Amino acid sequence: MTYHPKSDFMAVMIERGFLADCTDYQGLDEAFAKGVVPAYIGFDATAKSLHVGSLIQIMMLRWLQKTGHQPITLMGGGTTKVGDPSFRADERPLLDDAAINANIAGIQKVFSAYIDYDTEADNKALMLNNAEWLEDLNYLEFLRDIGRHFSVNRMLSFESVKSRLDREQSLSFLEFNYMILQAYDFLELNRRYGCLLQMGGSDQWGNIVNGIDLTRRVLDHEIYGLTSPLLTTSDGKKMGKSLSGAIWLNPDMLSPYEFWQFWRNTTDADTGRFLKLYTELPVDECERLGALEGSEINAAKIILANEVTTLLHGADAAAAAEATAREVFEKGGMGDDLPTLDLTADEIGDGISIVQLFVRSGLAGSGKEAKRLFSDNGAKVNDADQKDAGLMITADMLATPMKLSAGKKRHALVQIKG
Repeated sequence: MTYHPKSDFMAVMIERGFLADCTDYQGLDEAFAKGVVPAYIGFDATAKSLHVGSLIQIMMLRWLQKTGHQPITLMGGGTTKVGDPSFRADERPLLDDAAINANIAGIQKVFSAYIDYDTEADNKALMLNNAEWLEDLNYLEFLRDIGRHFSVNRMLSFESVKSRLDREQSLSFLEFNYMILQAYDFLELNRRYGCLLQMGGSDQWGNIVNGIDLTRRVLDHEIYGLTSPLLTTSDGKKMGKSLSGAIWLNPDMLSPYEFWQFWRNTTDADTGRFLKLYTELPVDECERLGALEGSEINAAKIILANEVTTLLHGADAAAAAEATAREVFEKGGMGDDLPTLDLTADEIGDGISIVQLFVRSGLAGSGKEAKRLFSDNGAKVNDADQKDAGLMITADMLATPMKLSAGKKRHALVQIKG
């Protein structure tokens, strides 16, 4: 990236590694230098929580506000009914209004940890829902006024659509409309709130460009698009996934300890990059920590885990997670903050298999995966190697909490409830 920005926001985006592409570097930079820029990112409500894969976008909105500009978080109450087909092999399952509204309520909880919606300043964040303008659209008027601005030939050329068609996978007319609706979101946000910028992952480039073109055609307004890189870890895995599933941001779906542990388990090669993206430590410090080697890099990973967990869950949760980790790893103890599986006596009955406990506690994704842990000598019960996958656990054996371990880094407790 050779562009030298004038504005604080663009400097942060470039210096910390947030920027993949921009429709007009100089034009956007000058807009930021002139005054408060309202900018938005859309979040469809496909689950009750966002996961770590969305955290790069949330941090972009946080930096936007920290540098004096106005973040708009747009909930996809309308677009979730259609489903974004971008780079997907199949159609998303359709959700009803109740499920979408429940998901939005869950997703919204995270944002206030990062963004200020209550400030009296002129860069107060806005939380909006595109159902407000999409729900009551008149289909014929929409086709005539908006649809006429879209070229099907051009829409088919976007990589997100092309890749699906090239694999001869069905793309429904419903999904094909998604990019038109997202473009219309940008138009409406510009018309209603003066929004000048849409941000998103690089898989959203086509959708963002469509919104810019539509707004120019209908309102003759100059607006911009900026994308972040689609992150994968250094070993090629998609960011936000782990062996036990998605790394959710809501504490009721993933405990703060498990969230902390995810960051503590960052590979050496990713540590410096993640410090720049997911913390607010100075860039020089991020680079210094990321360059550490051997056992010293572990200290950098603990700093990463503490900083990221503090932003989302608070300093107390981060401190408790670190204390639990030290108790578990350094002293072989139970720890106060480990994920816990509570069982009733009825659930245990005459006995429950150890394999089932590993699955139900989240330490294995399936019975097959759990059995592999045992055969590979990766399973421990109360810190002792356990090779018998056929072991049955009775209620008497759970008179005190039982600690299960998958490898050296993943642990859970099992106990009788009540």
